Amino acid sequence: MDTQQHIVVIGAGSWGTALAILLANNQHNVSLWGNEPDCLLAMQQQRSNPHYLPNVRLPDNLHISLDLIPALKKAHAVLIVVPSHAFRTVLQQIKPHLNPQQSLIWATKGLERNLNGQHLFLHQVAETELGQSQPLAVISGPTFAKEVAQGLPTAMTVATADIAHAEQVARLFHNHYFRTYTSDDMIGVQLGGAAKNVIAIAAGVADGLNLGANTRAAIITRGLYEIMRLGIALGGRAETFMGLAGLGDLVLTCTDNQSRNRRFGLALGRGQNIEQAQRDIGQVVEGVHAVAQIHQLARQQKIEMPLTEQVNLVLQGCCTVQQAAQYLLSREPKQENHD
Repeated sequence: MDTQQHIVVIGAGSWGTALAILLANNQHNVSLWGNEPDCLLAMQQQRSNPHYLPNVRLPDNLHISLDLIPALKKAHAVLIVVPSHAFRTVLQQIKPHLNPQQSLIWATKGLERNLNGQHLFLHQVAETELGQSQPLAVISGPTFAKEVAQGLPTAMTVATADIAHAEQVARLFHNHYFRTYTSDDMIGVQLGGAAKNVIAIAAGVADGLNLGANTRAAIITRGLYEIMRLGIALGGRAETFMGLAGLGDLVLTCTDNQSRNRRFGLALGRGQNIEQAQRDIGQVVEGVHAVAQIHQLARQQKIEMPLTEQVNLVLQGCCTVQQAAQYLLSREPKQENHD
């Protein structure tokens, strides 16, 4: 890739805007598009994202695109930053306008449950929609949009099937405050990004119930173990889950109230119902969508994931948060790191 690229970012929420700002700060020519024209017009006029990042000015080389298609045709790379349930729809929308040389990157964290009841990683969705020849990459790690937009130090992982391609993509994002690492473990990186949201809900619930710091630490530790066991069974690597896209993202999401999933869990622990908690947050809480998928994958692999199971039961309305906590505390003692 040349030093300066034309990059289209699809998704003008907080994370899409923050990554667009990062790429523009790296002197790339960036076009940002979202599916709400009124919001895009406000961004054009105010040179900020007034709803999500109101106090961060957009760089001059970050263009707000009202028409996606012309921008796609001249792009070197396309970055998708939309909720996981919209990922396939976006691919279908842009497919006629992509060429085989364009790198398709996503910063979406989650899985897809298709019409056949299968739970798919997003690279599987992309390969189904775009074929095997499109260069694909996923970026993931411990990141909050506001801090990236403000230029605070951050590190992430870029994962592709081809490590040389990962290095090319990493150079798009890397700068003095944003450090990128590479991996060829797409399954591990994606599972870490999806499953940590479920554990963050559990951590939030525990804090909402005032169960203390000891409990939070135990949830993070046992949650990581759950994620690792499932990830290895699905073909991921243990070292991935000990890295930025695993442990790093898990700790961040479980411990800081910038995390929507943690705040959602806090609200449940403090007595709010699911609908009220989601409404108050006002953005997609990915863990709500991911928990049933992660739980089903675990059942298929015969992997025990008690934290994930209890979050799923709570969100299905099968038990209260108090009952879930009591169940977890009353389980029989067992050897650590043993089935």
